[in-house]
Amino acid sequence: MLWIMSILKNKTFIWLLLIVNLFGTIYGYIWYIPQLRNTPSQFLVFVPDSPTASLFFCFVLLAFLLNRNWPLFEVLAIITLFKYGIWAVVMNLLTLWVSGDLPWEGYMLMASHGAMALQGILYSSFYRVRIWHIIVGAVWTVHNDIIDYVYMQYPVYSSLYMYIQHIGYFTFWLSIVSIAIAYFFTQKTKRLDIQVRP
Repeated sequence: MLWIMSILKNKTFIWLLLIVNLFGTIYGYIWYIPQLRNTPSQFLVFVPDSPTASLFFCFVLLAFLLNRNWPLFEVLAIITLFKYGIWAVVMNLLTLWVSGDLPWEGYMLMASHGAMALQGILYSSFYRVRIWHIIVGAVWTVHNDIIDYVYMQYPVYSSLYMYIQHIGYFTFWLSIVSIAIAYFFTQKTKRLDIQVRP
């Protein structure tokens, strides 16, 4: 366990992770461009779910490189990285089940989003999140579900349209699980100092 913590605090590793997440964030926003063109302006910030999650984590990593903590970004990162990481894996598996086929991009997305879900938790020992941060993160997350499945701004997976009510229900409970995970890993586990090492 100590060697894992040593790697996580290594400056070069954090820089590499920041670069990977930054490129993933840019790719994610590009992926959403067709949908964003048809999105009402008041919903724009809530539509690109996964890239916004990885953007939150970019701020977390940047703060670590400065030997600082930005707790609001930390809680938003752990909740949304886990939520949308797991969500994307499940949606691609569901696409494979419904259509019987999945392009190579689907497998790439499953791998990258699975890593997304993991990285937010791996760094959680270094977070300095308080209960009020979790409440803010919970409001953001559930509000995003309302935008997606009440105002119908959810990510477009055309082959899954017939299951949209079930997906909305699943997503709501995934949000609750993600918030609970954030609470556990930031309030019930040991805190460590994030002193970045060369």
